[in-house]
Amino acid sequence: MRVLAVASEAYPLVKTGGLADVVGALPAALAGEGIAVTTLLPGYPAVLRAIGEAPAVLTLPDRFGPARLRRAQVGALDLLALEAPHLFDRPGNPYAAPEGGDWPDNGERFAALGLAAAEAATALGVQAVHAHDWQAGLAGAYLRHLAPRPIPTVFTIHNLAFQGQFPPALFPRLGLPAAAWSTAGVEYFGSVGFLKAGLWYADRITTVSPSYAAEIRTPAGGMGLDGLLRGRAGVVSGILNGLDDAAWDPATDPALAARFTAAAPEARAANKAALQARFGLVPDPAAPLFAFVGRLAWQKGMDLVLAALPTLLEIGGQLAILGTGEPGLEAQCRGAAAAHPGRVGAAIGFDEALARLCYGGADAVLVPSRFEPCGLAQLCALRYGAPPVVARTGGLADTVIDANEMALAAGCATGLQFAPGDAAMLAGALRHAAALIGDAALWARIRGNAMRCDVSWRRSAARYAALFREVAMAGSSVIA
Repeated sequence: MRVLAVASEAYPLVKTGGLADVVGALPAALAGEGIAVTTLLPGYPAVLRAIGEAPAVLTLPDRFGPARLRRAQVGALDLLALEAPHLFDRPGNPYAAPEGGDWPDNGERFAALGLAAAEAATALGVQAVHAHDWQAGLAGAYLRHLAPRPIPTVFTIHNLAFQGQFPPALFPRLGLPAAAWSTAGVEYFGSVGFLKAGLWYADRITTVSPSYAAEIRTPAGGMGLDGLLRGRAGVVSGILNGLDDAAWDPATDPALAARFTAAAPEARAANKAALQARFGLVPDPAAPLFAFVGRLAWQKGMDLVLAALPTLLEIGGQLAILGTGEPGLEAQCRGAAAAHPGRVGAAIGFDEALARLCYGGADAVLVPSRFEPCGLAQLCALRYGAPPVVARTGGLADTVIDANEMALAAGCATGLQFAPGDAAMLAGALRHAAALIGDAALWARIRGNAMRCDVSWRRSAARYAALFREVAMAGSSVIA
């Protein structure tokens, strides 16, 4: 079966978050299920460099300016690049201008991606389209209204908070029929809603964990779209993200100071020492070393970590912070490191090799998100033997087994959960974690459980494959 995946980023070509990891890894996992995936990406400079002199395979309608599709094999990806230099030949972040703020023509840029998806799906003769997040949200609209044959779509929500809303003046530029400008179409509270369109026109809707699939159908978690999602509940499901467990393997990872396995984890001590050195922390093998890796943002709960810092220091802990995000939180992280030298270290920026050392050297990884569709940090932490301390929400709740009394008695704990998601409960979880870490034999069992978890794509790829076959057999049955 042939599927066209449509997304705005894919690792290793371009990455701003977990979306790229999923789009980059899932095609290889699906190949084992008999699903051949072609991935359509915007022709950013990094993408065009990767494909070199790949031939053009399709010239696209000149609705958003001249554009064509070029095809190449890049690693495991069968790649289609949307070559439209006036839209995508820009430096830095794929969504934001260097001087700050989103690119003002993001509506046209990602509408062009949706139109290209419909044209490519038709030309390639695929049996289904898999669209990811708001940037691919118009693919379903173009397929529904302009494609010469029905092609079913699966739309995956990676984060409902990012919705892609644009002024109504964009609608005439899209080339969709007037009927599409309605609540039964792309209109969303008077604007053009890319994510809303993706949800409306999809034959099946998935999100990246079962718990998040339930949370987004509530007013508290639905970000204004809960009514639509409740109305479409029969086609909504949650499929957990996974990791490429060959690329994320502590037994072979060159970013680590020393490689190790679940059966022979002793070399983690060398990674802990290396991590302490990188962050300027006191070289103390006995100190509980916590790491935070990710966006410094309200959603990710970085402010909760800073609020719980007095408890972390009181229990003799150390903290390594790696990430970039909101300027205020970046400044507070730098301030915490300056105020507590040897106990707190902060590296502001994105450094994947250093992130891998954090996972491979920390005693535990903090993931205190206020909401989390799935999360990859806790999966990496499990894989690398740093039992995660997570808020009980979304995919975090689905992937980490809390070290409560019954789980400890049963010998199945893989980390710690806390709820509600506030600083006081996080502080309590830190105390609990420090006590467990202090019992070396017990923590070694928890760490071993974590490392033996199957965090790969195997189970989830099978579920996606079944879903694609189901929609292909049923045909396109979107809401008219």
